Amino acid sequence: MLPAEIVKTFRVKKGRKFQLGDCNPGDTCGLDIEKDDAKELLEAGVKRLRGLQERLYAEGRWSVLIVLQAMDAAGKDSAIEHVMSGVNPQGCDVTSFKAPSSTELRHDYLWRCAVRLPERGRVGIFNRSYYEEVLVARVHPEILASQNLPPDLVTDDIWKERFEDICTFEKHLARNGTILLKFFLHVSKDEQKRRFMERIEDPEKRWKFSSQDLVERQHWSAYMDAYEDMIRHTATKSAPWHVVPADNKWFTRLVIAATIVDRLQKLDPKFPEVGDEVLQEMDKARKQLADEKS
Repeated sequence: MLPAEIVKTFRVKKGRKFQLGDCNPGDTCGLDIEKDDAKELLEAGVKRLRGLQERLYAEGRWSVLIVLQAMDAAGKDSAIEHVMSGVNPQGCDVTSFKAPSSTELRHDYLWRCAVRLPERGRVGIFNRSYYEEVLVARVHPEILASQNLPPDLVTDDIWKERFEDICTFEKHLARNGTILLKFFLHVSKDEQKRRFMERIEDPEKRWKFSSQDLVERQHWSAYMDAYEDMIRHTATKSAPWHVVPADNKWFTRLVIAATIVDRLQKLDPKFPEVGDEVLQEMDKARKQLADEKS
């Protein structure tokens, strides 16, 4: 598993001076390892994560919310698949947010995510999230227009106001026992092109490709500006962003796994202690089972 020192290099706690251009999508922190070695490192991280998640579930006091944001083909789905592969599904929920439904549009933009927050003891994963409302809605003004907001509320300050709303929302979650881990999977435009071409040319991957992907690709610069502004305004001590290099999927997965493990280790959830009264009941049950005739 990656050491905590490497994990810290991708964490953005206070981002007002953050520059996305300073982050290299191809960075691997100097690691040059074989595919099998990367797989072995990830398996070690997943094994550690499984044990921590079991204690989190048993303790039932804290919840963990993992937010994944990225451009298309950055590897969110595969990261979920590989990093969470060993976690007990009984204590983990994955929600993928697409375009809002008519019902969701009749509520405020945080509502559909709020009702899917993880319960205490559980890990929740948001594949995209309420952050779409300061990303895609910002790049495509027609989306904002479709939300039926009172016209007087759609001002030049709306993005600043939404940043403030999100920070307040996340502070509320943190104060009520939800650990927030936010990841921006930073893929380069060249690598996205390569992956799109791979999807087109590989019959087993063609189902993943959509012509809409190319439409969004045309707005690359606008999205990068929106992501940079978003990270600057919503990276906080209690809910930091992790800008993870995504050109090498093996490294992306290692960073995500190590980040989750590092945070849970600091939380150090415990198995509930059994009191004397319960232990006495167990002794009776043990005796009853031992005396039971087959």
